[in-house]
Amino acid sequence: MTGTASRWPLALAAVFGATGVLAGAFGAHSLRDLVTPDRLVVWQTAAQYQLLHAVVLLALSAWLIFKPTTLRHWALRCFVVGIGLFSGSLYLLVLTDLRWLGAITPVGGVALILGWSMLLLSALREDIRIG
Repeated sequence: MTGTASRWPLALAAVFGATGVLAGAFGAHSLRDLVTPDRLVVWQTAAQYQLLHAVVLLALSAWLIFKPTTLRHWALRCFVVGIGLFSGSLYLLVLTDLRWLGAITPVGGVALILGWSMLLLSALREDIRIG
């Protein structure tokens, strides 16, 4: 990967990381007086998953630069879609109280699981040697 193709996964990791911190801070400082404690827990779950997967995207970005594969590119796509659908639907659910958004969250969870599964397959296919 060269040029901009190698930068966009890193840029996505940075965007998801920064907005995850912002979401966590917003939930801790601004939402606590506006929503129920149960809904605040939902918000915190969304922020935690977003931040965790931002770090995964960061690591995957490095892996893609040094050893790009189709599976790793698909894992990246699954993580991006998963973060958007999982965390995004939870954020919107808390802010709008539209219950139907809860039906989108599992789709995001499946995308995250698919991303992890693709990383597993990629690792198992790799002949990793140390030293």
